[in-house]
Amino acid sequence: MKLDFTIDRLKRMALFARVVELGSMSAAARELDMTPSAVSQQLRQLEAETGVVLLHRSTRKLTTTEIGQAYYEDCAAMLHAARNADGRLGDLRDEPRGELRIAVPVGFASHLAPALAPLLRAYPALALRVFADDRQIDLIAERIDLAIRVGRLADSNLIARRMAEWRHLLVAAPEYAREHGLPRMPEELAQHPMLILSVMNQPEYVDMHRDGEPARLVRVGGRIVSNSSRTLMEMMLQGLGIVRLPEPDAAPLLADGRAVRVLPEWSMPPLGVFAVTAQRDAQPAKVRMAIAALQAYLQ
Repeated sequence: MKLDFTIDRLKRMALFARVVELGSMSAAARELDMTPSAVSQQLRQLEAETGVVLLHRSTRKLTTTEIGQAYYEDCAAMLHAARNADGRLGDLRDEPRGELRIAVPVGFASHLAPALAPLLRAYPALALRVFADDRQIDLIAERIDLAIRVGRLADSNLIARRMAEWRHLLVAAPEYAREHGLPRMPEELAQHPMLILSVMNQPEYVDMHRDGEPARLVRVGGRIVSNSSRTLMEMMLQGLGIVRLPEPDAAPLLADGRAVRVLPEWSMPPLGVFAVTAQRDAQPAKVRMAIAALQAYLQ
């Protein structure tokens, strides 16, 4: 016989299990804030649905029938599984565990280790899977818990939290500077090959500012375009043009002499660094604490 399971049916099965465990309908009624007659009515409905007598009732005690005992064991297992599910949900909500799936631009990936290492050391039950890609990965399709995105965000239903702002610098290799010279004014950038980061095949503009000067918006071009900032940085180191890099990536190259600043007296508007998730509320602990760790590191 095929049984039609509904939410009400599952509630009656859980009620039956508690009646057997507590040994009486009145005890179950007190625990569940029901009247004994309501409990009795629900059990009779369950017996009608199953087509079997589950309980022997007497004025002194309540016992299961043989088939009722077997049914109770399965109902108790169901109730135990539900409690375990609730407890596991609480663990995931309150303590970071399970696999954290995080998508980052390739150039950002090197920042994950110092940012997240303390969290991973503190919580051995937390695992990490990193998707390093300069394309914007579909968070829902790839089951991504958290994505890091830098710069202007496309309109979407995703939830973005600004964690920090990064200055961007224009840099070139010393060999390029010696061979081609460097621009002295922003307009001269149009005469130099730029290494262009593009994921949308859109024109590249450089927005330059200096105290006491009007802002300069310069359209630039170049024969090397990539969706990977790491690739463009390597091209710059080979002397193939000028590139725009986040200051955390440019600073080590400037410090060891592998790159020089271009237009150091001018600045560009900082770009936001965002934590992006598919939903705003009820984030598990692994996501909340990862965002907090990244924000602390970036700031």
